[in-house]
Amino acid sequence: MGAIPWLWEQLQVPVYCTPFAAELLRRKLAEAGLLEVVKIEIVALGDRVKIGGFDVEFVSVTHSIPEPASLVIRTAGGTIVHSGDWKLDRTPAIEPQIDMVRFREIGDEGVDVLVCDSTNVLRQGHSPSERDVADTLAAIIDRAEGRVAVTTFASHVGRISSVVRAARAVGREIVVAGRAMRNTIEAAREVGLMKDLGTFIDEEAYGFLPRNKTLLLCTGSQGESRAALARIAGDNHPAISLDERDLVVFSSKTIPGNEKAVASVVNALALQGVEVLTSDDALIHSSGHPRQDELAIMYEWLRPRALVPMHGEAVHLKRHAEFARSKGIDETVMALNGDLVQLNPGPVKIIDEVVAGRTHVDGRIMVPSHDGPARERRRLSFAGIVCVSALLDAKGKMLQPPQLEFEGVPETDDAPIHHELQLAAIGALEDMTGAQRRNDATVIETVRSAVRRAAASNWGKKPRCKVIVHRF
Repeated sequence: MGAIPWLWEQLQVPVYCTPFAAELLRRKLAEAGLLEVVKIEIVALGDRVKIGGFDVEFVSVTHSIPEPASLVIRTAGGTIVHSGDWKLDRTPAIEPQIDMVRFREIGDEGVDVLVCDSTNVLRQGHSPSERDVADTLAAIIDRAEGRVAVTTFASHVGRISSVVRAARAVGREIVVAGRAMRNTIEAAREVGLMKDLGTFIDEEAYGFLPRNKTLLLCTGSQGESRAALARIAGDNHPAISLDERDLVVFSSKTIPGNEKAVASVVNALALQGVEVLTSDDALIHSSGHPRQDELAIMYEWLRPRALVPMHGEAVHLKRHAEFARSKGIDETVMALNGDLVQLNPGPVKIIDEVVAGRTHVDGRIMVPSHDGPARERRRLSFAGIVCVSALLDAKGKMLQPPQLEFEGVPETDDAPIHHELQLAAIGALEDMTGAQRRNDATVIETVRSAVRRAAASNWGKKPRCKVIVHRF
């Protein structure tokens, strides 16, 4: 959703979404000045729309955001069900439930291929219900004596609603910290999802509330450095702080890759004497993705001829394909990003590759991810840079010793690296013939190589080296 404003110039097509997603998207588009430009087509759960040669039906499922849907895509070449993110939760925090009746009916019509969520396939059994999580959170909030701060995914309206209801039940005021959390709550209220949960208090009033009458809802469950919780943990939030014996509840699961950032926030809170609860300590989070028993039930409803696992890393895709075959779905294919898969006529198979990958937003522009400036900055952060300025005349004679500037290259009395690199640059120029010094490309490469070799010898790292030749 956040990518749409950036990719609009390339796409320029209508965007189909449910009402809550549309409200969130409008806010993103308004910030980018595109609200009146992008065409948003709102589709209610259960509706069907014609898009070119496709007949697409939005079927209600349960997940950790409001109004999730699986897509039933009917084409002249067959019927494909794309599960989207889902789980089987019969007591979700926000209705409706997964439409079990409709999935059975679709299975009776016939499904050629199921493209299905693989995120939780490594886990056996059934994911806990949001009702169980809500009960645990309510008990924790009821027992707390000081302030309680709860952080979760900003898009998890059901979890936010459960926390608010639990806080209201014990007379706590709700303070919301974090722009993404406020946007989600405002969008949910706009479409009628949180209209019965009362008013929230601004951050500025936080310090005036009694500790045992305060509940803080904040962003930062993944350790994001600019999110509200990281700023609170670092004691640099302008309006909010926590004290000893206050409680922070991470009602979330750490996404792989974010472990270090989350640990940093948890440790900073611990140094302040704040108590921290995570999903390792209590049932305060439930995944929005299906475990094996839920997958097996979806297979029974739809009875697809073939299965394409999606969402997850290679190990999840491989395990999902194996699990599907163990349940009688013989046709499977493990497709990675960029693989072009033929679904019909069967069997499903990879037939080609298409361009795929990531594009970085760098400030206000889009740049490539692998060979773009971000990669260069990572290199600079590892070993710094040396800039060499060489002053030569037209015949190749050195008019003065080369001048060097250093960024990120260490220098100590015991290791005079800067001096050694300057000597290397001088030596490289002196060892060259006059003819060689008259060729700028030869000068640049010879000096660059000499400086990097000297750095490796004296420091153990090879910094980036830029050589500029001035001719007089």
